[in-house]
Amino acid sequence: MSLTPDEEEMVALVREFVDERVKPHVREFEETDTYPEAFIEEMKKLGFFGLLAPAEHGGVDVSTAAFARVTEELARGWMSLAGAIGGHSVITYLVKTFGTPEQQAAYLPRMATGEVRATMALTEPSGGSDLQSMRTQATYDADTDEWVINGSKTWISNAAHSGLIGLLCRTDREASPAHAGMSVILVEPGAGLEVSPKIPKLGYKGVEACTLSFDAMRVPASAVLGGVPNVGWGQMMRGLEVGRVQVAARALGVGQAALEAAVAYAQQRESFGKPIWKHQSVGNLIADMATKMRAARLLTIDAAQRLDSGTRADLEAGMAKLFASETAMQVALDAMRVHGGYGFSREFDVERYFRDAPLMILGEGTNEIQRNVIAAQVIARDAAGHNF
Repeated sequence: MSLTPDEEEMVALVREFVDERVKPHVREFEETDTYPEAFIEEMKKLGFFGLLAPAEHGGVDVSTAAFARVTEELARGWMSLAGAIGGHSVITYLVKTFGTPEQQAAYLPRMATGEVRATMALTEPSGGSDLQSMRTQATYDADTDEWVINGSKTWISNAAHSGLIGLLCRTDREASPAHAGMSVILVEPGAGLEVSPKIPKLGYKGVEACTLSFDAMRVPASAVLGGVPNVGWGQMMRGLEVGRVQVAARALGVGQAALEAAVAYAQQRESFGKPIWKHQSVGNLIADMATKMRAARLLTIDAAQRLDSGTRADLEAGMAKLFASETAMQVALDAMRVHGGYGFSREFDVERYFRDAPLMILGEGTNEIQRNVIAAQVIARDAAGHNF
């Protein structure tokens, strides 16, 4: 992955932050499921929340490829920290790409510094990955020039710590197909919005996931992303290309951490008079783990570079997310097998990687849905005479 010298310096800074600050202390936050405020403050100072914000608004403005590398390094230390900038970065991208000049001026400078942290709200309690069945709606009140929002969203990461919510909802209930009547509304927490306690989770500790309940919440008409309603589906789908590259990079970080742990242990641990990697059963595991990780990384690089070229990357980002997440899950499991009984112990980090890996399979569109999307894109590109 070709990065500029400044981007390489940023990646090196993240690696140093992870190795020196995160890894020695991650279990303190993990075991108590405590929000990592100290890490977040350091990440703000280092510019991690401004990675996709334009330089003219105080951001770092790196390429998608560099963003993926930064994400991988963060996830290598603790996947939750990569999650802390995930939805925030997607909303940064959406405001940068589709926002009105007023929206960009109001939000991007504060998002770049982390003063305002953002999240995206798509999934609903009864909808899951079927976004077109969503029930959350905003009704326009011409008397006050406001949108009135009702409904709920769930599994919203960073919900309790976000100052801006990129809400995808219905703004035209009569539209057909349904996605033609959806908008992204930029919502600041306030009256009419209730944030639930955090949802207990298997992994992805520290960073909360909550349910958002909207009860006649009023926001100004100017809160619609781009100023034009009913075009939010296309905006969000474009943002999800960035989001899926980010999820793929998170998976790479978890998988890389698991691989590194397995390689180190396989050289230290001996049985029958030799390091266990020399036993074919263990050596084969390591060979397969390393090969799959390289393939996953190349898919992620390809998707990121395609986005940087200005080309749609819905197929490539979907493939990267699918393969990298499945690979991370398998590599995490195999790392536990290399460790034997110790892999099941909380004294070793591989059990955490095994708990964190499933999130990337389920999040940003489940892999079952992702396969449907990939198949549809392959057929569409074939019909158009394009490569796939």
